[in-house]
Amino acid sequence: MKTTIEKSHWLDQPRNIKLVWRGFLVVLVLTALAGLLVPLHPHFEIESIFGFSAWFGFMVCAAMIVVAKALALALKQPDTYYGKHDD
Repeated sequence: MKTTIEKSHWLDQPRNIKLVWRGFLVVLVLTALAGLLVPLHPHFEIESIFGFSAWFGFMVCAAMIVVAKALALALKQPDTYYGKHDD
């Protein structure tokens, strides 16, 4: 009898997940701080606020999640939807 040994993935360990989160946060902070070194050419006045792109991106992402959840509730069908008329 052949036994299969499942190799664990490096992301299966909780300490590695924390390390990835910390790495993402460092990249996020460095990217926001890099905005201080780049000259801005805003089209609208609000775009000249420090970190505007990061906050705007976060708000749009959160809004997309809310809209997706609302669509899922509106379009949800019961589990037996396709099996109803098979009698």
